[in-house]
Amino acid sequence: MTTSPVTVAAPDPKAPIPRQIPYIIGNEGCERFSFYGMRNILTVFLISSLLMDMPEAERTGEAKHVFHTFVIGVYFFPLLGGWLADRFFGKYNTIFFLSLIYCVGHLCLAVFESSRAGFFTGLGLIALGSGGIKPCVSAFVGDQFDQSNKHRAKVVFDAFYWIINFGSFFASLLMPIFLRSYGASIAFGIPGVLMLIATIILWLGKKHYVLVPPAPKNPHSFVNVCQTALTAGTTGKLFAVVGVVAALGSFALMPTFGFVVSFCSALVALLAFAGIGVWLQLDRARAKHPDEAVDGVRTVLRVLVLFFLVTPFWSLFDQKASTWVLQANAMTKPSWFESSQMQALNPALVMILIPFNNFVLYPALKSWGFELTALRRMTAGIAFSGLAWIAVGAMQVVLDGGTAFSITWQILPYALLTLGEVLVSTTGLEFAYSQAPQAMKGVLMAFWSLAVTIGNLWVLVVNAGVKNSSVTTFIESTGFGVTAFQMFFFAAFAFAAALAFGLVARTYPVKDYYRKA
Repeated sequence: MTTSPVTVAAPDPKAPIPRQIPYIIGNEGCERFSFYGMRNILTVFLISSLLMDMPEAERTGEAKHVFHTFVIGVYFFPLLGGWLADRFFGKYNTIFFLSLIYCVGHLCLAVFESSRAGFFTGLGLIALGSGGIKPCVSAFVGDQFDQSNKHRAKVVFDAFYWIINFGSFFASLLMPIFLRSYGASIAFGIPGVLMLIATIILWLGKKHYVLVPPAPKNPHSFVNVCQTALTAGTTGKLFAVVGVVAALGSFALMPTFGFVVSFCSALVALLAFAGIGVWLQLDRARAKHPDEAVDGVRTVLRVLVLFFLVTPFWSLFDQKASTWVLQANAMTKPSWFESSQMQALNPALVMILIPFNNFVLYPALKSWGFELTALRRMTAGIAFSGLAWIAVGAMQVVLDGGTAFSITWQILPYALLTLGEVLVSTTGLEFAYSQAPQAMKGVLMAFWSLAVTIGNLWVLVVNAGVKNSSVTTFIESTGFGVTAFQMFFFAAFAFAAALAFGLVARTYPVKDYYRKA
């Protein structure tokens, strides 16, 4: 007989927000300033400085490749951070010590502005630090709540995302100015100082946090249940073998994409095929594991299907810092305005849309009899990202025709993409936490971040595909330029994903895995 994950207690409507939350939010605001401060000037710096020894025709493509490879690393390392937190060190210790590595990475960027080896080492350390803490911080916020005050969690997760964008807004606005006026050392050094401040703020609140210890060695853990299910029959073993073969085959991509992309592709292939094998044979694990553990694994696997369908959204979203910046370079703008500063519009709109949605849009829809559930919000968000890319694609067609126009037209796709982000990302953070059994929260949050890695893998695959002569010939036959064709392709990709997500979400059984009061 299946046991329920928790005994649900009635929430206390007067329960306050935990007093330790401001430390976590303050830490996150400074950390996000540091991350977006360096990320949002990275493409421009690569093109204008670090890659200047390359032919101009190749420089743009290489800058996009480096940028998206870095983002892939950032969202791959949450797997490591989530595992370390859940299994060995706990969330706080994992966040704190990886934050120190993060600081060293920023130092490398500031010191090695003229050295590819030194600069790329810094990017690697930042990817490790930023990515490693990512699932832990979100889950750490959730740990501060229980059944008595869980209704406050959504407000805090929204505030959490709001402060992320507060830091991102000022970073996007100011860092291009510092890069142009004071050079790379100062522009990359300031985010490093903010990261150090973030680490100190985190440490100052240590006495107040709810510290959920790492899960003890558990014979009924997620991995153990999956292993039992996978090896319980021929079908599971077959999918495991196919996964290994696909993973090894992914390394054939190394000459084109490099080690990072090949390794991440191999891991994704292995996880995908193994996951299918586990799903097909999961009930066979009940002979060795309790129903609660088996049902927890099935819940995680169901969530992973939804996460996979969100990956096209991330392939569109992260290109605002690469493809959209390059498009902005071809638009008319004031001499004092840098193309990369346009990215400040995204966090500014987030800070407006989060309170607007919570206090105006969602209540209005509810009063009209339409409950905008978490999964409905995410479905709509993916679709809005597709609309944004139709808009930038239309603008690219005009630019390709030789007509230059104002950069202010990019406000429309930024508004559509940001609305999609608010509907997908803020919702996804709280949804991922609520769906994970206690011992699997860090890992599931890591898989939420892995969805971003897969989204950026899509970008690199598409960019490599358009270099193929037969693909180029086909694009020419459509009458579109390569960039415009890619934009419309990504828009169609998002609409297909939104449709699939909505259909799967209709049958998804929502769980509640908040701690007991």
